[in-house]
Amino acid sequence: MGFKKIVLAASLALAPAAAVAQEHTFKFGHAASSSHLFQTGLEMFAESVAERTGGRVEIEIYGDRQLGDDGQLLEGLQLGTIDGALVSVPTIPLALDAPAFDALQLPFLVSSYEQMATVLASDVGQQFLDSLDTHQIKGLGYIEAGLRHFLTRGDRVVSVSDFSGLQTRIVPTPLHRAIWEAVGASPVGLAYGEVYSALETGTIDAVEINLSSIQAESLYQSASNVTLTGHYFWPGVLMMAGARFDALPEDLQMAMVEAGHEVIEAHYALAAAQEEETAAFLTDNGVVISELDDLADMRARTQPVLDSWAERDPLIGAFIDAVAESD
Repeated sequence: MGFKKIVLAASLALAPAAAVAQEHTFKFGHAASSSHLFQTGLEMFAESVAERTGGRVEIEIYGDRQLGDDGQLLEGLQLGTIDGALVSVPTIPLALDAPAFDALQLPFLVSSYEQMATVLASDVGQQFLDSLDTHQIKGLGYIEAGLRHFLTRGDRVVSVSDFSGLQTRIVPTPLHRAIWEAVGASPVGLAYGEVYSALETGTIDAVEINLSSIQAESLYQSASNVTLTGHYFWPGVLMMAGARFDALPEDLQMAMVEAGHEVIEAHYALAAAQEEETAAFLTDNGVVISELDDLADMRARTQPVLDSWAERDPLIGAFIDAVAESD
């Protein structure tokens, strides 16, 4: 099912609830495009909330960075100026001093969308959400942006040696920097909203990114070579300002938690199904999609990074164990 069909289905499902007197309306923001998988995931969450609360709670969704980028969303949640948000995982360790969340993007650890959904829906996944309580944030669930690959404006990247020296946009976290330095790229920290123009002007050569974002942000207009590396996933954490959540009656709190948990499996299945469809769209729009001939070498080069991070927080170790048990 394409984005438009999903959005329409969500809108139709919400229509009956709109006739019920609403007691609470919450604005949830995210930093991706309104045609991105994050938008679709929030719509699924909003639909579930409306159904579970009988229309008493309405979730309004603001994409395209209307409420700010990930860092601003986290700050707003803590200050109570923003009701809710979907925040990309790599922002959380630095912005909240919560290093355990690096576990969710360790290189080549998780092998499939299904496996990631299973682990995030488990007790370990809940421990990550619960850890946000100390930051005045209520963690509700996870929504996936897609497995990460490699997009370049120059020649095709088909071997690890081709990464050498490429000015590659990353979220400037120690984990991401270590990963991309390990394979020989030259990481460049850059705001997500600046990626299109940076590729267009040649300020950067490449970006590690998911296919859904290449489509949603029209990056294929600036860069036309994708290499399918699948190095890590890109979860977003569904959050709510702690004060807003605590002020709700207990039955509505439970409904919000259940809705957040429900969306995990459904959205990961959707993200997996969209991968092939998105690849076809990109091919139709002139993008050349290649495989990495020596992916095993890339895995070997990044394994020391995974090993180093495994000892940095007990939750990271617990996550790695949960992934192993889910194989």
